Amino acid sequence: MSEGTAQQFAEVAHRAREAAVDLAQMSRAQKDAALHALADALVAGSADIVAANATDVERARADGTSASVVDRLGLDGDRIAAMADGLRQVATLPDPVGEVVRGSTLANGLELRQVRVPMGVVGIIYEARPNVTVDAAGLCIKSGNAVLLRGSSSARASNAALVDVLSTAGVAAGLPAAAVQLVPGIDHESAKHLMRARGLVDVLIPRGGAGLIRSVVEESTVPVIETGVGNCHVYVDADADLDMAVTLTVNSKVQRCSVCNAAETLLVHRAVAEAFLPKVLPALHDAGVTVHGDQTVLAYDDTAVPATDEDWAQEYLSLDLAVGVVDSLDDAVAHIRRWGSQHTESIITRSQSAARRFVATVDSAAVMVNASTRFTDGEQFGFGAEIGISTQKLHARGPMALPELTTTKWVVTGDGHIRE
Repeated sequence: MSEGTAQQFAEVAHRAREAAVDLAQMSRAQKDAALHALADALVAGSADIVAANATDVERARADGTSASVVDRLGLDGDRIAAMADGLRQVATLPDPVGEVVRGSTLANGLELRQVRVPMGVVGIIYEARPNVTVDAAGLCIKSGNAVLLRGSSSARASNAALVDVLSTAGVAAGLPAAAVQLVPGIDHESAKHLMRARGLVDVLIPRGGAGLIRSVVEESTVPVIETGVGNCHVYVDADADLDMAVTLTVNSKVQRCSVCNAAETLLVHRAVAEAFLPKVLPALHDAGVTVHGDQTVLAYDDTAVPATDEDWAQEYLSLDLAVGVVDSLDDAVAHIRRWGSQHTESIITRSQSAARRFVATVDSAAVMVNASTRFTDGEQFGFGAEIGISTQKLHARGPMALPELTTTKWVVTGDGHIRE
């Protein structure tokens, strides 16, 4: 990064720290009013945002970018309206700031309270999903944080247009001018500077593919909340309702295949394979899915391709699905533990004991019982827009929303107390 760009970043980060002080003191009513103003501004500015996005989409297609990435990059009026609705939904949620997590009065009369407070300055590094720009801005504002956004170069026109709309509307609604900012620069050095901004940035959240997440975790000196890739599994148990299993499998894979909570592997108990595979394989083919199968699956489907170790480990983000037959629930769990990414797994069963054992032994951020993997989502969980889905085991795991963007402080109230 050039010295000039480094200086620009330092200025942006210092402005964010100043803004964070003001944001931390804002009332819920002030923040909610600002979120509604931002939502209205997005809808009003849709034409300009879509025009800027078209530049990014055209460039991506010219560069041979995959269809799944182009899908995530693209914006239209409906998607912008959905982002605006997400901001409005966040405005309806309880404000976590000031919530008392726990409290007590000691024997000596000291009153203790552990309360939620904003992180301060939150950095987000993300790939070609401009909706993250709006989701992150809304959640950070509601939780009293300033945010530094570093999107991918492939979405630079879209992100610039979105931040311009958000910043202008935010200032008019009483937010600090530096509440939402883009990190200057579009090369890797600009991202690296954000990752090394310890003392200026309080927490860093990567949102994207495995390569991006690994790079941020390994290179950052700023504390990182690690989001994960989604190698999600559907397991059809020996006691499954097979018609339900077909419906849930297809929905988990096909409803939107380019996102992290789409299923990438289907595991079938051998006891129901003979009855289930002839039902599910045609349904998958009718939906345009390419099956990567083990030897048992290949015997039922002459259009399937042989599954390799790479397939079992793959987050396809496309209409591809690895399909295998296992001898038991325990074998399914062992497969998931070996190849999964600890994101989302689903069991389809009528057996309560099987469901309990699956939930207890699968080590993932979200476990579904007779439900599609596609429900692992902040909005679907009722959290509003999400900042990402964490697959780590620290304070944030699963869909991250408002509480996960806060930390706590201890407030101790005495009456002239001294320690003897």
